[in-house]
Amino acid sequence: MNTNTWLKKIMVALLALGIGQAAWADDVPNFKKMLQAAEQGNADAQFNLGLMYDKGEGVRQDHAQAVQWYRKATEQGLAEAQFNLGWMYDNGQGVRQDPVQAVQWYRKAAEQGLAEAQSNLGWMYNEGRGVRQDYAKAVQWYRKAAGQGDAAAQYNLGLMYEKGQGVSQDYAEAVRWFRKAAEQGDAKAQYNLGVMYDNGLGVRQDYTQAVQWYRKAAEQGHADAQYNLGVMYAQGQGVSQDYAEAVRWFRKAAEQGDAQAQFNLGLMYVNGKGVRQNYKIAKEWVGKACDNRLQLGCDAYRELNQQGY
Repeated sequence: MNTNTWLKKIMVALLALGIGQAAWADDVPNFKKMLQAAEQGNADAQFNLGLMYDKGEGVRQDHAQAVQWYRKATEQGLAEAQFNLGWMYDNGQGVRQDPVQAVQWYRKAAEQGLAEAQSNLGWMYNEGRGVRQDYAKAVQWYRKAAGQGDAAAQYNLGLMYEKGQGVSQDYAEAVRWFRKAAEQGDAKAQYNLGVMYDNGLGVRQDYTQAVQWYRKAAEQGHADAQYNLGVMYAQGQGVSQDYAEAVRWFRKAAEQGDAQAQFNLGLMYVNGKGVRQNYKIAKEWVGKACDNRLQLGCDAYRELNQQGY
């Protein structure tokens, strides 16, 4: 059995999804006072009342009521309400799902400078959701939000530079934007920054830096980062070789369903590296990898089966 198959993952290609709903406009007083102010036309109160219904804070959760109050606040031009109404249309909460309407409301808020709306509008253009797919416009809106410090937009802008979508491919620029998001704690950006250091893309190859960023993402539960950190320990790249640590990180990723981690964890049991040799447990893990459509896992499972394990 080939015991040297330490596969590293390359780049997360998934875009950061839309940001969660906006924060409270103000501290929320009791419901009656909020309702009274909202009925008197106070836009902040209308927005906050929408949030109360949206989140079930102080009232029974009711998305339809949330939409009603957000809409009233949008009539007064409140950007946060426009954004949240777009979110409701985007996700079909309290209204029939309608990406076109979502784009309309995100755009209104984005044109008022709301970073979260700019980021989400970029994502809609990136995905061709509610609008015709347009990478250049996606980059335009990501850049506006990223310039305001929006971590999701910074991450997505990094991806656009990494893939050369809507801009000329530029790994150094990808690194710059991944770093900005990573320093804000974005796990996907931390992972991708680790990949850039691991492979010497846009920066000088530096396994120690790769390990540092993989670890930050791994500690937030990012499965690909956990897997790659396991590989770094198994190979002794950027850290002292430590099979027990490799097993620990492979296990974390494997338990999240990562097929390559499941396969590598199986190999560790086959070879007794970092764990006591156990072919039965090894077979279980490579079998899980096979179930997740990793051919190496299927091959290993078949070989162990033929050997009577």
